Amino acid sequence: MAMQGPIPVTFAQVFPHGCYTVGEVEPVKDFEASTNGRFVQARDKQTGEPVWQIPVMDADPTLKAAQKTVAVKILSPTQPVAPAPVAGLPFTPVEFDGLTVTPYVNGSGRLAYSIKARQILAPRTNVKSTNNSKEAAA
Repeated sequence: MAMQGPIPVTFAQVFPHGCYTVGEVEPVKDFEASTNGRFVQARDKQTGEPVWQIPVMDADPTLKAAQKTVAVKILSPTQPVAPAPVAGLPFTPVEFDGLTVTPYVNGSGRLAYSIKARQILAPRTNVKSTNNSKEAAA
């Protein structure tokens, strides 16, 4: 098979209804390199960059409660910073750039996905310019 490794995807493919942070950005532990009392941060196998993670809630209303929260791993040389909270909302909406998914079989024998990103961002607005609207109408 020609496709190997992480599969590039768009934010809209993974989170078509958006997503919200439900925790903080934290370093991912390298369980093989860490020892009692000595924390070693995981590094991405392809890029060698440090791996961070943040738990997010998928806003898809059709998901069951147990399926709503997922950890997104972020590859970055420095600790990523989540966008500032939005006044009046209990959770902070976010988007991710440079998303990839890697399918794997989990400990229960079920198909699961590891989601990685290059960047965490505040959501973009879906503003259409007047020119685009006129072109679409023509």
